[in-house]
Amino acid sequence: MKTFWQQHKMFFVYLAVISGISILLLTGYLVWRARYSEPVAITSTSTSVETPEPAPELHPLQIDAIKARSYPGSVITVEQDLGNRSGYNQKIVSYKSDEFKVFALLATPNGSAPEGGWPVVILNHGYVEPSAYRTINNYYSAPISALATNGMAVLMPDYRGHGNSEGTPEGGHFSPVYAYDDLSLISSIALTPTLGLSSTRLGTLGHSLGAHTSLRVAVVNPNIKATVYAAGVVASAEDILYNWPNSPMPSDLPASIHAARDALLAQYGTPRTNPEFWNSVSAINYVSDITGVSQIQHSQNDTVVPISFSTKLDEALKAANKPVEFYSYAGGEHQIISNSQLAINRMVEFFKKSL
Repeated sequence: MKTFWQQHKMFFVYLAVISGISILLLTGYLVWRARYSEPVAITSTSTSVETPEPAPELHPLQIDAIKARSYPGSVITVEQDLGNRSGYNQKIVSYKSDEFKVFALLATPNGSAPEGGWPVVILNHGYVEPSAYRTINNYYSAPISALATNGMAVLMPDYRGHGNSEGTPEGGHFSPVYAYDDLSLISSIALTPTLGLSSTRLGTLGHSLGAHTSLRVAVVNPNIKATVYAAGVVASAEDILYNWPNSPMPSDLPASIHAARDALLAQYGTPRTNPEFWNSVSAINYVSDITGVSQIQHSQNDTVVPISFSTKLDEALKAANKPVEFYSYAGGEHQIISNSQLAINRMVEFFKKSL
């Protein structure tokens, strides 16, 4: 009798042959496909994100850099009580601007401060040789007296490097540090309620170089409600460099200020070769940011600072729809001496109605 294997041997032989042929055919097909068929594209679902270029670093002199900075200030300290001065009181005070101790003259009306404190006018003085400057001086005694006897406190900072103030006097046109001193003083007023000063009714009065500082402060700090610019260096950097016939910069200013100017010109070019940068350091180009009112005063034939500087500021303020008063006087005095009483009366009335 035949076994199962003997009965079906041929079937298994045929099956093995067929399986071998199938394997050979499949292998050949796969080799052919790998060699001659198109590669299959693999599509990525990830999205490529471009890294934005970092914003260029601002120079400290640029208005946007002054705005971006912090000004913590400090409690204001009374250094010396000078007593009564014919209807008002005077003190020498100090505060911190950055790491520097800066001195200031404080004048306050007689009597008790009103609720909320006396309105404050920060008086930014004009250029005085820093080593010769003293907190007690007669340069601005008349406007200080007029404001203080009409119900307003006056704070005149010495600026760093002036008199006994710490730090280096860097000048006002090619360094922002005097504006730093003003902005730190504003912060310090709010930190010292015991002096009876209002931290919300704030104005500035700037003369000459001080008007340049006042303009920077006005475009940076929205709490300034009123500013008087008297015979001010308030035009653009281009005007300061090219359109100032009697500029003190060629001979009168310290070598460090010349060095600061020359370094800026070497790095950024001139206002004519690089107007974008120089426009960005000129506060007159930012008057649309001013939230307060303005008054401008200037002698028509000022022999130190041309009246054209004030005219350009007046035009810029009007173009920005900002309220401004502009008064010009006959004569050539930089201190508006011949018309000083009229000029002071206008300042006082302006601050009384604005603060």
